[in-house]
Amino acid sequence: MSTRQTEAKVELVTLPQRIRHRFPIFEHRVYINSCSQGALSDAVRASYEQYLSDWDEYGAPWEYWVERGEAARAAFAGLVNAAPDEIAVTTSLSAGVSALASGLRFTRRSKVVLTDWEFPTIGQIWHAQEARGARVMHVPAADDGTLPLEHFERAIDDDTLLVSITQVCYRNGAMVDVPGVVELAHERGALVLLDAYQAIGSLPIDVRDLGVDFLGAGVLKYLLGSAGLGFFYCRRDLVERVWPTQTGWFADENIFAMDHTDYSPAHTAARFQSGTPPVPAIYAGIAGIELMQEIGIPATREHVTALNAHLQAGLDDLGATLATPRAADARGALMCIKSTDSEALVSALDGEGIVTSERDGNLRISAHCYNTVEDVDGVLAALRRHRTLLA
Repeated sequence: MSTRQTEAKVELVTLPQRIRHRFPIFEHRVYINSCSQGALSDAVRASYEQYLSDWDEYGAPWEYWVERGEAARAAFAGLVNAAPDEIAVTTSLSAGVSALASGLRFTRRSKVVLTDWEFPTIGQIWHAQEARGARVMHVPAADDGTLPLEHFERAIDDDTLLVSITQVCYRNGAMVDVPGVVELAHERGALVLLDAYQAIGSLPIDVRDLGVDFLGAGVLKYLLGSAGLGFFYCRRDLVERVWPTQTGWFADENIFAMDHTDYSPAHTAARFQSGTPPVPAIYAGIAGIELMQEIGIPATREHVTALNAHLQAGLDDLGATLATPRAADARGALMCIKSTDSEALVSALDGEGIVTSERDGNLRISAHCYNTVEDVDGVLAALRRHRTLLA
């Protein structure tokens, strides 16, 4: 066995041992559903208690709560190698993307290119812009379930304003060739928005290396936060080229000016924000991000890659059909298995104390930093017992 293989084997054991005790759900369930929501940690639970304590002690500590928002902005910026002034703190990915869409004009260029892998909110937002003159085109997947770059080559032209892509597909776990799409789009004068919600926290993301112009994400899944908090990145030189009309007082250049007589958006990415921020979720989001930084996102990616290789081998033994690409570098943390009745299969596993989810007729299994080989083996054993529900 090589040194690297030995190190990987050691990490496979030590990472969950180091942090699993911080997630109480594992005392009574096998939680392998981080693609839907991360498991609740002691740090996030304590953050909510701290929010309530601050509220109780100070009454209305808005200046402090604004500082917490700035801390969240800086924490997310550090995750993706952006500057804090390039990050908007939002209530969801939808809020950030909607603000962007409201600020674009579809006159000189009118086409928005999407893929057939997008989460519904992305498609809905861009199709809503058709009333404002946008033309929306979808890039279809190939017969093998991939999104080849040549499909983008046929779709992106000199009328394309924006290419909107997801990094990891929520339905099958496959990854898009983000650098390839970015290079192609930029060559043809188009901007690129990346939906990183199903990727952030499960693998390292660097907006400079990827070259994307905009990025939306949230803390609910692999960043271990809770619902109600998202982030939106806008490359600094593009900020003042976008004039959002979906807005609110926390998008203003001076939120405490309380001026209702004009619209003066911030000169930073904060212009993509809206109204009162989600203060409790900000507390939780900071706790989740800090915990994932402590655990280590690169180490998590390596750990989950090894778990998924183990899962894949077991599925092959079962004769199950994988809906996710077999190559580790072509997929995120999410693994999808074809089922004859995915809802029944999720219910059957839940009855055995295993938490999973389903989309598009597939069973979704999503390991994270806290999962173990024993968790995967437990899933495989349950799938063997319910083999009739596998396609």
